[in-house]
Amino acid sequence: MNISEFKPKAFLFDLNGTIINDMEYHTLAWHGIMTDDLGASISYADVKKEMYGKNAEVLERVFGVGKFSETRVEQLATEKEKRYQQLYMPHLALINGLDLFFEKAKQNKIKMAIGSAAIPYNIDFVVDGLNLRQYFDAIVSADDVAVSKPNAETFLKAANALNVDAIDCIVFEDVPKGVESAANAGMKCIVLSTTHEISEFSEYNNIIAFIDDYNAPILNTLL
Repeated sequence: MNISEFKPKAFLFDLNGTIINDMEYHTLAWHGIMTDDLGASISYADVKKEMYGKNAEVLERVFGVGKFSETRVEQLATEKEKRYQQLYMPHLALINGLDLFFEKAKQNKIKMAIGSAAIPYNIDFVVDGLNLRQYFDAIVSADDVAVSKPNAETFLKAANALNVDAIDCIVFEDVPKGVESAANAGMKCIVLSTTHEISEFSEYNNIIAFIDDYNAPILNTLL
């Protein structure tokens, strides 16, 4: 699809790597816990491949189902988020150009929502830390879905909360599994090149643009 032919009614944003460029800090936090605390022999690059979905799902993919009790999973997830926030706090900032893009979208009455696998603790850290709550009509977190990305539930719930059809939404994502989630929801996607190489998205046909940041001139055609 030519992006100039599409006039969306809603923008749905993933959080990490899409609103803020912080995936390195999530990966560092998990890598430290997995190797130093849990004794796993896993590289940073291999941890990075697993950085999607809920914390419990990340642990299951690396260590196997049933390795940890629910209580232990909660403890590890809490510790991971504390380390992540400590690491990232000095760098907390919007991806370049997003402040102006938010304002333009709001002026053009385009509805906006967050659809993220992050827990509310981390979403609040970003949304309130950067004073963004004014822009979002809905927020869907890990706690709001039964099955996380690449399942379609996250983005479908966000669209439903906005009362907008899936076909009228554009999803902003940075990881292949997020793009797959958008595809499963019947939504077009714009990919931020913050986390993965363009070549890693070759199997997806719902992508209408790749951008480095929100200063990309192609975004002007959406507003």
